[in-house]
Amino acid sequence: MRKQLLLLCFLFVSSALTSQAQKIEFGGGLGFMHYKGDITPNLQLKSGRPAGNLFFRYNASKALSGRFSVGAGRIYGSDFRSKDPFQLGRGYIFGTRMLEAGADLEYNFLDFDYTKRKPRNWSPYVFAGLAFYNFKPDQEPAESYRKSGLAIPFGVGIKWQIKGPWSLGFEFGTRKTWSDYLDGHNESGPAVERRLQTDPTRKDMYYYSSISLSYTILRVFCP
Repeated sequence: MRKQLLLLCFLFVSSALTSQAQKIEFGGGLGFMHYKGDITPNLQLKSGRPAGNLFFRYNASKALSGRFSVGAGRIYGSDFRSKDPFQLGRGYIFGTRMLEAGADLEYNFLDFDYTKRKPRNWSPYVFAGLAFYNFKPDQEPAESYRKSGLAIPFGVGIKWQIKGPWSLGFEFGTRKTWSDYLDGHNESGPAVERRLQTDPTRKDMYYYSSISLSYTILRVFCP
């Protein structure tokens, strides 16, 4: 009788662990970071610089997932890629290292079920959350300023279950910041030449687009 109870308990625990494990996903991605601010007022794809990230995703349901990620990359901008005569006269070029850690929620528009091997298991999704970032421009300005802060990441993506526990994804996300120093350049006021001035009301933003590969734990092997 005792052995039977132990067996039943073992089967129950194994089933519970397997059920929870099917919701756990690990992965990583490679892509590019872009910048938008005083130096590059409009998003320029050709100014992208390499970036990468690692993430942990918990699939609470077919529609809703939570994700924690860490990433690193660089952003770049150049006045010489503009047709504005004031920017060409200013002639400012920058490069900045970016580090990021964030958490967000994802909403799948289609039922994305890892436990069933569907012939077409894919879904577009949207996400939004909160991130902490740290940055370091290659050329440090004379004035002191905060080199870290909070950002609001949001964007869209699409993912496919390519085989068994493996999934492939593509994502494009925006990071809204409250900093005007990502490019290391913030000069305004009557004492500053017009060609050197920046717009203090326009805060910097950065973007991250990536292709990712992830693995979902479908089974727990108990001894």
